[in-house]
Amino acid sequence: MKYLLALVGFLFSSIAFSQQTDYVDFKQVQAYVVPNVSTKSVSGNLTVVFDILKSTDSIFLDSQNMTFSKVLWNGSKIRFENDGKRLILFNAFKPSKENTIVLQFTANPKKALYFVGWDTKAPNQIWSQGQGKYTSNWLPSIDDMNDKIEFDLTVEFDSHYQVIANGKLVDKQINGANTIWSYNMKQPMASYLVALAIGNYDKSEDISESGIPLEMYYYPEDSIKAEPTYRYTKQMFNFLETEIGVPYPWQNYKQVPVHDFLYSGMENTGTTIFADSFVIDSIAFHDRNYVNVNAHELAHQWFGNLVTETSGTHHWLQEGFSTYYALLAEQDVFGKNYYYMRLYEYAQELLEQDSRKEGTSLLNPKSSSTTFYKKGAWVLHALREKIGDDAFKTAIKNYLEIYKFKNVETTHFIHESEKTSGQNLDAFVAVWLEAETFPYNEALASLEQSQFIQEYLMADCEAKNAKCDYYLSAPLSAEAKAKIVAQVPGRITAANFNDGLKVRQAISKNLTKIPLVLKTNYESLLSDKSYMTIESALYNLWVNFPDKRVDYLNQTKAIVGFNDKNVRLLWLVLALSTPEYDETNKQLYFNELVSYTSADYSFEVRQGAFSYLNALQVFPEPAILNLMDASHHYNWRFKSFAKNLIEVLSNTEKYADIIQRLTMKN
Repeated sequence: MKYLLALVGFLFSSIAFSQQTDYVDFKQVQAYVVPNVSTKSVSGNLTVVFDILKSTDSIFLDSQNMTFSKVLWNGSKIRFENDGKRLILFNAFKPSKENTIVLQFTANPKKALYFVGWDTKAPNQIWSQGQGKYTSNWLPSIDDMNDKIEFDLTVEFDSHYQVIANGKLVDKQINGANTIWSYNMKQPMASYLVALAIGNYDKSEDISESGIPLEMYYYPEDSIKAEPTYRYTKQMFNFLETEIGVPYPWQNYKQVPVHDFLYSGMENTGTTIFADSFVIDSIAFHDRNYVNVNAHELAHQWFGNLVTETSGTHHWLQEGFSTYYALLAEQDVFGKNYYYMRLYEYAQELLEQDSRKEGTSLLNPKSSSTTFYKKGAWVLHALREKIGDDAFKTAIKNYLEIYKFKNVETTHFIHESEKTSGQNLDAFVAVWLEAETFPYNEALASLEQSQFIQEYLMADCEAKNAKCDYYLSAPLSAEAKAKIVAQVPGRITAANFNDGLKVRQAISKNLTKIPLVLKTNYESLLSDKSYMTIESALYNLWVNFPDKRVDYLNQTKAIVGFNDKNVRLLWLVLALSTPEYDETNKQLYFNELVSYTSADYSFEVRQGAFSYLNALQVFPEPAILNLMDASHHYNWRFKSFAKNLIEVLSNTEKYADIIQRLTMKN
């Protein structure tokens, strides 16, 4: 009997890993979900509407670590199996339309839905991340991105919080201490694009030229940061609709910042979730703003959400396209020079990748992000130059309209480009898409059509050292002059401090040994509208002029910097390392630095604090406990950092016994 069961399991597994879309078309999921903060679980009811395309003896829903208390097919009980990864329904299914599965479920998500802050002083939030993690960890669904489904979420939660999901809010009802939020989607999408965000938010609202509602969420305490964070949103939205030539395909567009997000942003359908480290003030805007991420995730609403790759082999159709159209949107905001500078930087990254023998074909599903994003963007730039604006824009429009709400492969787009241009693109595909190396020379020839890039390449002290002084005094672009400053910082003069913010940033970063003649000029950097400049300048001034350390610390005492507290963390370390500075508050400063290692703060703040404590070679036990906690964080980069630092400390005689004792205790 056990052999028969094994055979049945093998046969189902074979079917499951083939395209279930050949047999079943899931059309709609209506979900009523209730997140539970105390158990970090989700329970609810689900109604799934689907068509059976071919006769089959089983169908399944992906469902990771879930339990089911009720499963009905067309109103009747049905035999099912829950193997911990899928809910499998067994029956003699015949071709038919408008079938329903109704079920009750409880999910204990280990990933894809995160409960953040409820046990700490961090913001209380729940948010989802489906791409790469699978929505099926918290909502029964279909992991296969080739099955597009209309998801309509109804969420019941504590009335003190906002609940945000894909689609239009169609109903909102009070139910005791909770509120029930009902969202409706009109169009289908891949399951990985389902979004849920719960937290304490206010929002600003606008309307695009085409009438699409734009909702931009922010924390109530960050009201003055809303404008610089979302600056140019409406302009870029209007630009992309016009440039792409296909109307925005969803009912509205929402953007929601969340704490300790896994990535910069995620383009859930109509509802981008992004890292709250991009919530910035007007000073930070000049250093590290949200504009590029904003434009990139918005472009995904067409490229990735409206048309979706069939598999990772064609991932560039999402990331390369969104990178390219984000650059076009930024060009509309910042000008052509910005566009060409970014393309030049992408080309340099791709050249460096090739030099490390790490280059791959754009059609390799295991390619790097640099390849998918930046090589993909370059392909579109080069293709547009080859076939011309009109043919390119028509191909884009046809591609999106023919394959809307469907899945695509690279050949679909190339075919549309060949049709509109009348050109055979086999040679282009071979060089730009299939080759493992990036065609750097062709890319450089394209860039050199820009006078801005010509000037940037000409200004090079490594190649033309005799002209360095001329370049530093000539009326070059800020980018070119910043490049020269980075190459020969020892040759700058007082006049270079008048060359604008970008050049002053380059001076603060690269002029580490400050001549006495430039001391006053350099001190002026501490007042710049740039947290990057202030951070570098404070450190370099502190090192170069010990007799002025107290003055520098007093001048910058109130500056926090970015959300990762870059200036404040440095300030604390320098204050602790300056014996003559505010001796009575030294312990308070140290306690503050240690406090930033706790889970009350973002992982960026924590990582900075851990790094500085390690540099000081002073790691108190509370910080070590926080480091051990960090080694279990869901953000893999931060977790890896914490584990590596624990290993370093464990090999240090000073901390080995403490770590061993705390490990055994916990």
